[in-house]
Amino acid sequence: MVVRSARARACRAHDEAATLSSMSTSTIRGELLAEAVLSTKTLLGRYLAGFNDVTHVRQTPDLPNHAAWSLGHLALTMHRVAGMIDGNAELPASDFVKGDSFSGSRDKGVFDAEAVAFGSKVEERHDRYPTLQRCTEIYNNACDRLANACRGASEEQLNKVVPWGQAPLPTWLLVIRMVFHNGFHTGQIADMRRALGFKSIF
Repeated sequence: MVVRSARARACRAHDEAATLSSMSTSTIRGELLAEAVLSTKTLLGRYLAGFNDVTHVRQTPDLPNHAAWSLGHLALTMHRVAGMIDGNAELPASDFVKGDSFSGSRDKGVFDAEAVAFGSKVEERHDRYPTLQRCTEIYNNACDRLANACRGASEEQLNKVVPWGQAPLPTWLLVIRMVFHNGFHTGQIADMRRALGFKSIF
């Protein structure tokens, strides 16, 4: 069984290498960026173990963001970057509403974009954030969209310098920053786990 598993992994690695060797430089880079983004679905998702529809909006005095806010914030930010690549600046209406920071809804399963934007006030309100399952779906949807945008991007699109904060960046580097950003907030979720007394995931 172990030998077969090792052979299967070796075959997959060989097939992936062969596929990459047949791709153009821009396609390879787009594929690598896409896979890096998609890896954060699993890496973050494992830290959600133990949270529920009560604790995912729980805050503690010494930590800034609860899990629901982090998932919505990460999704919003990735959609912004994806829009710079695929040309669609609109947020998916199935996941977000553009309100007044108070229009997010557990029942409708949507975030208010203003409520999870940078600098927004994090609230311990169950009614204004989607359920944990929907928060996770919305985060994963954003990962998928950004990954697909990377895969479909041309060399020119990946190299295009775009505005971001005080330091304009080439698009490919901004995508890498999104991977780091997802990891940063995964760390906050890990801190929240400890503060809430959850068991280790390891």
